[in-house]
Amino acid sequence: MNKQSKGILLAVGGASLWGISGAAAQYLFSTTSISNTWLVALRLLAAGLLLTFWSAIKFPGEIRQLVTRKVNRRLLLLFAVLGMANSQLSYFLAIKYSNAPTATVIQYLQPVFIILWLALSKHQWPRRIDCFSIAIALLGTFFLATGGRLDQLSLTPVALFWGIWCAAAAALYTLLPRTLLQQFDALVVCGLAMLISGALLSPALVSIPMPRLTPWDWLLVAYIVIGGTMFSYTLFLQSIRYISPAATGILSAFEPLVATVLAVGLLGTQLTWAAISGSLLILFTTVLQAVPFRQVARLLHFPHLK
Repeated sequence: MNKQSKGILLAVGGASLWGISGAAAQYLFSTTSISNTWLVALRLLAAGLLLTFWSAIKFPGEIRQLVTRKVNRRLLLLFAVLGMANSQLSYFLAIKYSNAPTATVIQYLQPVFIILWLALSKHQWPRRIDCFSIAIALLGTFFLATGGRLDQLSLTPVALFWGIWCAAAAALYTLLPRTLLQQFDALVVCGLAMLISGALLSPALVSIPMPRLTPWDWLLVAYIVIGGTMFSYTLFLQSIRYISPAATGILSAFEPLVATVLAVGLLGTQLTWAAISGSLLILFTTVLQAVPFRQVARLLHFPHLK
């Protein structure tokens, strides 16, 4: 197997594990009394312990360097709270108030927030392709939220709020650790961020009554912690070693695809044509941002295309 094929399989595998995790969470929220905060606290704390232990074996020097410098600790804390915990809590809340396919797709609005933030921080207008991406994403959100009609909402205001919040949190998750990821391995940064955010949320594990779960429910919880968090992050991050970040960005579309197939096929979730159209438009935004149009333009001798 060549490097490109290996990278594609790793990226698809990681994204698929995330998608299964979303469907598993939807099932738990709809059939049990499990608390969103309790589940996220357990997920982050357990996965953080496992990933940090793994990182300590592979990169012991990097962990020491990261935690001994004050500036690194400050960046790590910001990433843990505003990026990791924020994105996890809002994502599961979006699933709880809508469904796994919708929450996962709305999360892919994050490029819009990243484009706007970079434009404001650099005091320059977005590129034409960025403006086009924003317009496509907004149209997709309109179809998802209204079902294509101006006189009704397909999503409740609460579901729409947490979905958009989740997308903004995902943007923070992408932007905040950039400096740390230039110095340290992604497993080290993500593992410590999960551990810190899980520790901060750990009071929920004792203050919120433990839900009554069947052995099957506990198996799903274990999957969310191990398969949907630890292995999914590891596989997806490893894929960047073999293929470009642009390719991994496009292949991440397998996450909503898998979540949708499972939610519709196993959980009985119904999707309208407007929801499907809106989802495709939002995912198309990710493709537009991942394709290196400037390089393509130079190869095709279209220097005006930016």
